[in-house]
Amino acid sequence: MNLKEIRVKTDKELEQDIMHLKEELFRLRFRKVTDVIESPAVIRNIKKNIAQIKTIQKERKK
Repeated sequence: MNLKEIRVKTDKELEQDIMHLKEELFRLRFRKVTDVIESPAVIRNIKKNIAQIKTIQKERKK
C-alpha cells in the first residue's frame, strides 16, 4: 500500500484498513511464537502501513 492509495480512501475505509492490519499483525506475531514465519519483513511492512495510515489521519484532522 502506498501513500497515494491511502490518501484517496475515506476515513471509514482507513479505519477498516487499520483494523484489518492489526488483526493480521496479531496472527503473524502468534505464528512467530508457535511456528516459523516465512519472512520477518512482513511484520515490519505491516507496522509501517499502520503508521502511514495513522499519519494521514492526523494530517486530515489538522
